[in-house]
Amino acid sequence: MLRAVVIALAGLLLGGAVLSLVLGNAAAAAPMAVFGALLLLGTLFERARYKRIAEDAPGPGWEGTGERFRDPASGATVDVWFNPVTGERRYARARTGAPPPRA
Repeated sequence: MLRAVVIALAGLLLGGAVLSLVLGNAAAAAPMAVFGALLLLGTLFERARYKRIAEDAPGPGWEGTGERFRDPASGATVDVWFNPVTGERRYARARTGAPPPRA
């Protein structure tokens, strides 16, 4: 819902920028166009930042952080894993009944 509202707001800003250009007010169009484009692009590409949830824990070299949460999209319980060499974090579906993994 919020995503749709932000996309609509970005569309209004971009539409306002076009209207300002048509009416000859480029000074007002520039900030609206930049802010509208940033909102739109950020919202459309935000999903690329989120990592998918793996079915199994990652391989050797990964440590459990002890963090566990419920994924709002799927409802699955998820464990957080950390690779101390690279600093990368991964998310894996928790095993039923198992405690959160600890380092």
